[in-house]
Amino acid sequence: MSSLKVRVDQQKLDRAAYVLKCVAHPVRISIIDLLEQRERLTVSELQAVLQIEQSLLSHHLTNMRDKGIVDTQREGKKMHYFLTDTTITNIIDCIKGCKTF
Repeated sequence: MSSLKVRVDQQKLDRAAYVLKCVAHPVRISIIDLLEQRERLTVSELQAVLQIEQSLLSHHLTNMRDKGIVDTQREGKKMHYFLTDTTITNIIDCIKGCKTF
């Protein structure tokens, strides 16, 4: 048993828990999935696919932006959202491959 140890340093574990708490919602996971497919999307484009109220979508996007998961880039009057780190899309692969869901 002495060779058993935690293989990830505490700082990475803390960041992972912080991010996972933020994305632990079906809408937020869906946003990540959509941004993986299209790289940059506007609120209108996300809303058209997700079929939820704009105010609710904006709430989720603001939360994800505050946590550093997404960021924005203005293009004229439109605001485009994108993932700050595309490795978060590995969550989608884990979900698809998990047999308990």
